[in-house]
Amino acid sequence: MDREWNDNQPIYRQLRDRVVAMMLDGVLQEGDPLPSVRNVAAEYRVNPLTVLKAYQELVDEELVEKRRGLGMFVKDGARKELLKGERQKFLDEEWPRVRATIQRLGLNADELLKGTNGAGSPKTASAAKTSSQVPAGDDAAKEDS
Repeated sequence: MDREWNDNQPIYRQLRDRVVAMMLDGVLQEGDPLPSVRNVAAEYRVNPLTVLKAYQELVDEELVEKRRGLGMFVKDGARKELLKGERQKFLDEEWPRVRATIQRLGLNADELLKGTNGAGSPKTASAAKTSSQVPAGDDAAKEDS
C-alpha cells in the first residue's frame, strides 16, 4: 500500500479504499486475512484506532468479517460486490465526464482503442480535425496546417 496521504479525505477512509483496491486487484482474495491492525498502524505510523475505523467500515459494508480471536477476513463474494458497486459508480460519476470529453474532442472509437494515429505517435484531436477538413486539392493549405 502507498504511504502517502491525501489531505482531502480522512486517513481511515483512505485506508479503507486501499484495502478495497487490494481486493479488486486480487492482492487480497476471498478468505484471506487482512493485515493486523497493529502492523498496519506501525507501518503507516497512524493510530491503531484509525486502522480499526477503516476495517470497521469494511465490516459494516459486509466485505470483511470478524473472527473472534483470529482477526478479520475477506468475505466470500466481496470482490464480486465491489466490482458491481465500482462499475456502477464509474458509470454514474466518471463516465459522463469522460464521454463529454470524448465528444468535445471529436474522438471516434478506433482512435480511442488504438490511442495513436497508427504510426505509433499520439495524434491530437485538433490535428486530426485540421487535416481532415483541408480539401484534397489544396496543397498550400496542407503545408500551412
